[in-house]
Parts: sequence; structure tokens; C-alpha cells
Amino acid sequence: MNDKSLMENLLMLQKGVCDLFMHGSIESATRDVHTTFNSALNDALKMQDRVYDKMAEKGWYPTEQAEQQKIASVRQKFAAQPA
Repeated sequence: MNDKSLMENLLMLQKGVCDLFMHGSIESATRDVHTTFNSALNDALKMQDRVYDKMAEKGWYPTEQAEQQKIASVRQKFAAQPA
């Protein structure tokens, strides 16, 4: 397995961990449990961000710039919806 594959696997694992911690935080029954899950989620998000940054730096996670017209269209769509 090459470095790119390892980093992709690590990123997918981190995303899954973040999802679990988020649900743990949302569903927690006590303030202490909520705080613990929330702290773990923040730590996992920071790690996920570092993995993503490293992958983007190496060109392993290419992104596209969104077209301004599409951004304006979505913004207009949601601005028109009642609150």
C-alpha cells in the first residue's frame, strides 16, 4: 500500500470517528458525557483537518473552485425560503 492510499484510509477513518463522536455528543444523556464526546469530536476534527491539509499539499485531494454563478444561485434559493 502506498502513502496516498494510507492517507486516504486514514482520512476515511477520521471522518467515521468524527461521525461517531458527533452522534455521541448529540445523544448524550448527561452534561459530563456530552462534554467528553464534544471534546473528543473537536480533537478528531483537528486531526482530520491536518490529514486533509497534508493530502492537499501533496496534490492527493484535488478540489475545484465553485463557480460564482452557482454560489449566487444557491444563496438566492435559500434566501427566498421562509425562516
